[in-house]
Amino acid sequence: MSLPLSGHLVIEFAGLAPGGSPYTGHLLQTYGARVLRVDPHSATPMATVDALAENKRSVILDLKSAAGHALLLRLLPKATILIDPYRPGVLEKLNLSPAAVHALNPKLVYARLTGFRRDGRYASMAGHDINYLAVSGALSLFGGKGDAPVPPANVLGDFAGGGLVCFCGILLALLDGKEGRVVEANMVDGTAGLTSFARFEMAKGAGGAWGNERGGNLLDGGAPFYDSFRTKDGKYMAVGALEQRFYEAFVEGLFRGTGLHGRVPDRRNAANWPILRELFGKRFLEKTGQEWEGVFDGTDAC
Repeated sequence: MSLPLSGHLVIEFAGLAPGGSPYTGHLLQTYGARVLRVDPHSATPMATVDALAENKRSVILDLKSAAGHALLLRLLPKATILIDPYRPGVLEKLNLSPAAVHALNPKLVYARLTGFRRDGRYASMAGHDINYLAVSGALSLFGGKGDAPVPPANVLGDFAGGGLVCFCGILLALLDGKEGRVVEANMVDGTAGLTSFARFEMAKGAGGAWGNERGGNLLDGGAPFYDSFRTKDGKYMAVGALEQRFYEAFVEGLFRGTGLHGRVPDRRNAANWPILRELFGKRFLEKTGQEWEGVFDGTDAC
């Protein structure tokens, strides 16, 4: 069975990010496209380290040389997608702007992925995932109550807000089918979009799911029934018992045989959350992770 992107050739310029554009290329390859990664030439040629290079082919080109540039120009008419991971102006200096490339291949989707926006005060600056999260406002969502913000590794900016959003833009451009298509993606706006729900809830104030300070809300570790707890063997159990029927199943399984089932404080009163957290924490420490799996597997305790 052929995959949906079979027949497409992607030219992916190798960037520095461990996520971002390499992940976009990885997704395109996963769904059937052939990906040719163009690695930069150096005095001691060495392919760009890319943990997402599985099943990609690569070529080292000196695009500043006449021969390297000419070889790329021969490849472009055969491609359907190009991925530009550089800061604004890099490919333009090599006469590889969208206009120049579309003059050779108007049907090609020219996808550009930057960290910051292509225009504005940060356009020419270097950055990493944590910087993009900070500018987008998303970083403020992660971390414990009263603690400094903690980035969720580089999953949200590089991979989701950058690589995945760019991939979606490419798919939409292919679906649109028009010539001269340019996909503009950046990790700041992509990440900001992914945190829309949190922003909407913040706007509701104390009545929203994100109306309190970081680490004190329903979905960021503030609620004891949406958190993780250490077990007897040093592992952790994740609890996501939001709906009442799931919470009842959770409490029944957790306190089975203890006499506490049906007598725990009312979770609807947030003043009881510290008490519940202490009860849950102590109880989880009484069994190993495997033993708790035996209790909850097959139930709707979440």
